[in-house]
Parts: sequence; C-alpha cells; structure tokens
Amino acid sequence: MNRGFDLVHRAAGILKNQNALAGSVVADRYQTLIHDASAQAANAGKLKPAIEHFVKVTESYRPGLFHCYDVADLPRTNNVLEQLFGSTRHHERRCTGRKVASPSLVLRGSVRMVAGLGTRARTYRGEELAPEDIESWRTVRIQLEHRRQTRVLRRRFRRNSVAYLHELEDILVKPALPT
Repeated sequence: MNRGFDLVHRAAGILKNQNALAGSVVADRYQTLIHDASAQAANAGKLKPAIEHFVKVTESYRPGLFHCYDVADLPRTNNVLEQLFGSTRHHERRCTGRKVASPSLVLRGSVRMVAGLGTRARTYRGEELAPEDIESWRTVRIQLEHRRQTRVLRRRFRRNSVAYLHELEDILVKPALPT
C-alpha cells in the first residue's frame, strides 16, 4: 500500500515543479518515475493492476501534459480552463437571456472566446486591435463567413419550401452527361 502512496506523492511532487524547471526537465523526471513504476508493478502484488493503469493513463496524457511548464500563464489543469469557458458561457447567457449557448457563439466561438478571454486580462487601445497579419485575418474572416453561409443554407427549406424543392428537382432532372 505504501508503494502506491509513494508513487502518487512522487508524481505530485514532480508535477508541482516548485523549482520552476523547464517542461523538458519535468517530462524527463516524470518519465523516470513511470519507468520506476513499471518496474515495481511486477512485485506490487494487489497493486499491480492499479500501477499498470496509472502508467497506461499517464502515457496517454503525456503528449500534452508538460506544455504548461513552458508557456507562461497556461493553467496546469483542465479545471481552470473549464472555469474560464464556463464563465464565458454564463456571461453569454446572462447578456442574451438565453438558457443555452447562442448560435453566434457556436458560429464565431473561435474568435469570440479568444476576444472575451483576452479582454479580461487588460484593456486594449484601438491601435492594438488592428491585425498585424492582414492575410491571416482575411483567412479567418473567410472561414467564419463560410461557416455562416453553411448555416444559412440549412434554413432554405423552412424559408421557402416550394422554391427549395423546385431547385432539387432541377438538379435531379438535369442530364448527367452533356448532349
């Protein structure tokens, strides 16, 4: 039983990273811990399945586990991110009076979420809001407009069902090969 507690406490100590080490150093130390745990699993008795599960789950999370040590202000847990997104959703519902997320948040969320979360940190002047890379800004605008157009096309039947059905008939009746 003590082996299990020791393993968990060692993992917590490494992930806490009190010495503010780089992500690669933390990853190396954690990999050593996983290697040690795998070696101990054979002699762990009843804890063997638990240790093997711990190793398996940790390995599955490994690719994204250590970014938080290299990126400033990146939360170490999903809980903090979930709280940010949840509070954004809450404020959106309060502003609109809706009980669910508004269609515009779903449609333009990739831009609105970043803008909403970014403005919490500080206030921006107008000059700072101008895009530095116009081409990437245009690309984002085109993607957002494409998503909007896709959503608009879904309403065609409700708006004018007769015209929509005639359009479908024209497509189906059109000969497959040119004459």
